[in-house]
Amino acid sequence: MNYRIACFIDGGYLDKVLAIQFQKAKIDYLKLSTWMANGIDILRTYYYNCLPYQSPTPTEEERKLFSNASEFHEALKRLQRYEVRQGKLAFRGISRETGEKIFEQKQVDVMLAVDLVRLSTKGQITHAAIFASDSDYLPAIQTAKDEGVFIHLFYSPHRELLPHRELLAICDEKTPITLSVINSIRR
Repeated sequence: MNYRIACFIDGGYLDKVLAIQFQKAKIDYLKLSTWMANGIDILRTYYYNCLPYQSPTPTEEERKLFSNASEFHEALKRLQRYEVRQGKLAFRGISRETGEKIFEQKQVDVMLAVDLVRLSTKGQITHAAIFASDSDYLPAIQTAKDEGVFIHLFYSPHRELLPHRELLAICDEKTPITLSVINSIRR
């Protein structure tokens, strides 16, 4: 039997992992996909994230953050077998504790779930490598498993970044990302 894998990366979660656990390490995303695939033929890597907020009259900092993120997404799109899916940021108010604006990603989890289910039900993949932490993916993962897809979860073991316990329970295999892995995929 020929095995084929799709890699699914929740970019917001990966950003937090790299910032909190690995002091903002810069990584090679092709190396990350290859590591996640572990020798299985990669159909494609799907990367999900939102561009940062930019107000109607953006500050210089907002412009710079938006421009850098846009350039990064464009660079990912140029990688072999990479697909970038962009969600939207929704304003959710002002934090009473810090006074900072609160934003929430929208559409990202649904896009990942739809892609996982679509590829699974069409028989395009036998394996899925998922770098995420959110329990919103549980129904999609169960559907993929019901279609015979082997699910491998990659996650941070850092106490602030641990995935939802049900997500850990449902996946066939789980691998924490460690400093040695990050060092092997650094840019």
